[in-house]
Amino acid sequence: MGIMNGTYVYLLRSERAPGKKYIGLTRDPELRLAEHNRGHTATTAEDRPWRLVAAIWFADRDRAESFELYLKRGSGHAFALRHLW
Repeated sequence: MGIMNGTYVYLLRSERAPGKKYIGLTRDPELRLAEHNRGHTATTAEDRPWRLVAAIWFADRDRAESFELYLKRGSGHAFALRHLW
């Protein structure tokens, strides 16, 4: 399986409102960042522009989805605050 078939968990931080953060899934982090910065995502449009903080690649989409949920909740959220933001 090549890298093109993988999925990234990506973390964004608002440059306008640095306390605002976003975590998502994509196959192309640079394209997805551009979409966020063009206002294509309602939940992030107000806080543009966004900066890519991290993109973690997974060969398996299910694992990527699990990691995304982990980062958004409980001990995973604490992990992200300490190590990724």
